[in-house]
Amino acid sequence: MSSVNVTPECKHLIILAAKKLKGSEHRAFIAEVAEQLCFGSPRLTETEFNFGRHTVELGMHEKRTGLICYGNYVSQGKPKAEVANPQLEQDIRSLVDPESQADPQLRNTFSYARITASAVRKKLIDEKGWQEELLPKERTFCNMLNRMGYKLHKVQKTTPEKKSRKPMPSLKTSNK
Repeated sequence: MSSVNVTPECKHLIILAAKKLKGSEHRAFIAEVAEQLCFGSPRLTETEFNFGRHTVELGMHEKRTGLICYGNYVSQGKPKAEVANPQLEQDIRSLVDPESQADPQLRNTFSYARITASAVRKKLIDEKGWQEELLPKERTFCNMLNRMGYKLHKVQKTTPEKKSRKPMPSLKTSNK
């Protein structure tokens, strides 16, 4: 199959336009490019414009049938640990609530926890009887605690006053 007779500036412009579009509009645009400039060949469109061949095929199929394919992105991926196991969330709340306090100035709705994510994980194993291999890793616990409304910051109830040095009359730098 021959190459496309398009200048490099036009290729760049077509690629830039395709990047600006999302979803079915993106697929419809690259399907039109394939039909008008690449003789309806998804492989040639992939070679010339760096569009995914399967995306070009899907766009051409959508154009031919008039049906738009929507991805079920919600069901893809691993569910959150607290969604997959609600008992885990209840146990974490029972451990973290006594160790947390609200923002003293009430500037936000977060509770500041005086316990680390690794300590929560360790307490779940020791006090609540969870098996270590059934629990997520420490970084996941940090994310879970943030989603549950806890911020892992050092809690400081009062700020100590600064101690300033009193001027000494015997020093040359002090004011009299």
